[in-house]
Amino acid sequence: MRRAVLPALRLSLQFADARHRALLPRHRVMRWMRAALERPGEITVRIVDEDEGRTLNRDYRGKDYATNVLTFDYAHEPVVVADLILAAPVVEREAREMGKTLEAHYAHLLVHGTLHAQGYDHESDDEAEAMEARETEILLALGFDDPYAAR
Repeated sequence: MRRAVLPALRLSLQFADARHRALLPRHRVMRWMRAALERPGEITVRIVDEDEGRTLNRDYRGKDYATNVLTFDYAHEPVVVADLILAAPVVEREAREMGKTLEAHYAHLLVHGTLHAQGYDHESDDEAEAMEARETEILLALGFDDPYAAR
């Protein structure tokens, strides 16, 4: 059986908030994100505290709260170029509230952000359905549960 060749990924992994550093080794983050990439990528992932997450969300989206993941996509082709910002306290709180492992929630949000970086969106019902189906397919292949099954 031949394994699918995954797109190349140049990853910069930064921890402004180091609370989950041990849970997010580079090889694991690379595996999750490459599973969601459809073409080569150059992506920075930055794990931040609540203050930095709130500031970025307020300054760039006009929403004065820290969200779980922000995607700044700069190019979709021929190489995906983006920054993904994840607010560690928000990710941790959401995982606890949803009864998910922290690892499963990070995997979901990194896949979600990587899809956004390629132009996927969920503004309309049709877009949301397609994006959620793709996320579920990727996460199941990675050995995680369907992130939308419990809704």
